Amino acid sequence: MPTTSVSTASRKGFEADKLDDYKGLHERDPLLAFVMMMLMFSTAGVPPFVGFWAKLRIFQALWETSHFWLVVIAAAMSVVGAFYYLRVIKLMYFDEPTGELPATAGSMGVRFALGVNAAAVLALGLLPSPLLDLCSRLIR
Repeated sequence: MPTTSVSTASRKGFEADKLDDYKGLHERDPLLAFVMMMLMFSTAGVPPFVGFWAKLRIFQALWETSHFWLVVIAAAMSVVGAFYYLRVIKLMYFDEPTGELPATAGSMGVRFALGVNAAAVLALGLLPSPLLDLCSRLIR
């Protein structure tokens, strides 16, 4: 889980370090829940987020170098990882909060940075060519 999101969800006297702490987060802080959802989907490798392209490139490189057994292991681990990422999203959006949890706030600077990060994750997922071309030029 992104560290900044965890620290944003935490407050004085309350650390958001357990999965139960994220139950019903969308009711307390819709923006934070939405940004975390986008980042979780990206990390899980779900299109149209940039994490999908990263995983796809890794799979392609492994396939092209005839490391088929690593492709199978990576695909299996991606499925296992996706279960954990999607579980957090389920907790944030579909479970009722447990007890009285403080509302999240976070500084405007942190919230702005999270929003820019989420926008970049989506924009680079929808238009990956400029980033992939830059990476390709830098690697050569």
